[in-house]
Amino acid sequence: MPIEKIWISFYTILRKDIVRVFRIWPQTFLPSVVTSVLYFLVFGTIIGTRLGDFNGVSYIHFIIPGLVMLAVVTNAFTNTASTFFQAKFFSRNIDELLVSPTPPWVIIAGYVAGGMVRGILVGILVLLVSVFFAFPPILHPFIIFLFLILSSMIFALGGLVNGIYAKSFDGITIIPTFVLTPLIYLGGVFYSVASLPPLFKEFTLINPIFYLVNGFRYGFLGFSDVSVGLSIGVLLALTVILIAINWYLIKTGLGLKQ
Repeated sequence: MPIEKIWISFYTILRKDIVRVFRIWPQTFLPSVVTSVLYFLVFGTIIGTRLGDFNGVSYIHFIIPGLVMLAVVTNAFTNTASTFFQAKFFSRNIDELLVSPTPPWVIIAGYVAGGMVRGILVGILVLLVSVFFAFPPILHPFIIFLFLILSSMIFALGGLVNGIYAKSFDGITIIPTFVLTPLIYLGGVFYSVASLPPLFKEFTLINPIFYLVNGFRYGFLGFSDVSVGLSIGVLLALTVILIAINWYLIKTGLGLKQ
């Protein structure tokens, strides 16, 4: 397939998703911003003033990277899952893509890029809102950028798997509600793993969100509960695995052919 046509296919999928995201901005951008404001008020301003410092920084500074990452991963995941599900069951343009010469990796790239755009934009909005409560230090901009890209990509890929397998709207809410949400809240967003009992610490260390939150926090504050190199390695491994799963599912049509 010529490179020009590959670009047209990718751009069409991505543009359609971005236009949808901005058209319904009260649903795609506003909820995460409002939720984050409440977190900053309750955990940062009210509770945080009684908790003292974490590694020499205030509690609100400690939770800002985690709350930004929370917004990024949830929006990247839900956007890709819902967009792909709607394309599969309502507009039915997935059928057209499958019978077209569009390579599976282009389909994956288009939908994942849409989820990444929404996740990153919402994360930036939450970060801007945090300035009104506490201006976060930025010590390692490249690390912040790297973890922002990797984290949004991983959860957009995860959302695509969810969207492929989902048979109803309930199917795209089960994973975020019963899997993604517990992983986020038990992934070190609001606490340091050093403060946990040994058993709970072991469970936290097998949570992939723990690594992306800590790596992202290192970019802002300069400290992390685990090595940044280890965190990057975990995220790269997850990226490769999820790309392979999505490629296989779309290549074979598993979960897509009705």
